Amino acid sequence: QVQLVESGGGVVQAGGSLRLSCAASGRTPRGYAMAWFRQAPGKEREFVATISRSGESTYYPGSMKGRCTISRDNANTVYLQMNSLKPEDTAVYYCVADRTVGKILSGPAYWGQGTQVTVSS
Repeated sequence: QVQLVESGGGVVQAGGSLRLSCAASGRTPRGYAMAWFRQAPGKEREFVATISRSGESTYYPGSMKGRCTISRDNANTVYLQMNSLKPEDTAVYYCVADRTVGKILSGPAYWGQGTQVTVSS
């Protein structure tokens, strides 16, 4: 079992920045790939970014590519630095973990409770 707790969400003006954090605890969280997803009201869940267990590989498949950076430290925390935020980035952002990125995408994986990000125009 891995427990994930997100923080750092809030309200920011368009063009601003936010850094989300995800603290992982439980069974060897360092051995897990990590990812961020988001979901806006009435929209499908979107895969934002992922980082490998070692932290050496990252991938940004979605619309935030070029505006966000995922990273992890040695203390079982994963970050999502978001820049040049737009109103359409408003969503609940979730931290997700599993042994591999493939398992994250195939599910069910471990999910945090989410943190709300609101970007005002």
